[in-house]
Amino acid sequence: MTRVRLYTLSIRVWHWVNAFLILLLIITGIQLRAEVRIIAHYWQAVWLHKYAGFCMAGSFVFWLGYVLASGSFRRHYLMRARDIKGMVSQAIFYGCGIFRGQKNPFKPSPDNKFNPMQKLAYFTVMVLFTPLILITGVLFSDILYFASYIKAMGGLRVVDALHVVVAYVFLLYLMVHLYMATLGRTIFAHTKAMVVGYEEEEEEKIPEASEIGSERDS
Repeated sequence: MTRVRLYTLSIRVWHWVNAFLILLLIITGIQLRAEVRIIAHYWQAVWLHKYAGFCMAGSFVFWLGYVLASGSFRRHYLMRARDIKGMVSQAIFYGCGIFRGQKNPFKPSPDNKFNPMQKLAYFTVMVLFTPLILITGVLFSDILYFASYIKAMGGLRVVDALHVVVAYVFLLYLMVHLYMATLGRTIFAHTKAMVVGYEEEEEEKIPEASEIGSERDS
């Protein structure tokens, strides 16, 4: 087994903090939308949802500053020509290859952590959906103060619809993300990597000269 270093301590801490905030926002959001009591009274859920949203905004600013300053955004999140070419084979693997015991066509490395489909998903979530849900959430934090901005976006109904639709996108993303996290070498391999920072990969067996010669003779 060889250890492949994938995640720095900063990213690992950010990941788990962000995961907790998203889970808290989903739970409190369901309570606010469905008006069912899950973890607290309604006003407490409003308070938790509001300030968890502010914390998530700070988390996003940290992530953005970190990945831009470290060059990680360019290396790990931007699609390249090779990613576009590998999209089909990666989709085939997830669609049927994995159920036939085939090997993943992508091998992570410190300079290329995510396969093409992961890059597309992470880029879309972090660059499009996260800013959108944060902006609409901030607007809802004080609708009187941000009244002019809400009006410019089409009014409360439009802002509310955007916020709720993106929230459902996050819920769907979370379910897919949890499923994909089980598709490593072992069921907890990817989760362990986000705790310790590295994944263990099996070394490819290089055939010996005698083996090559026997194959030629046959």
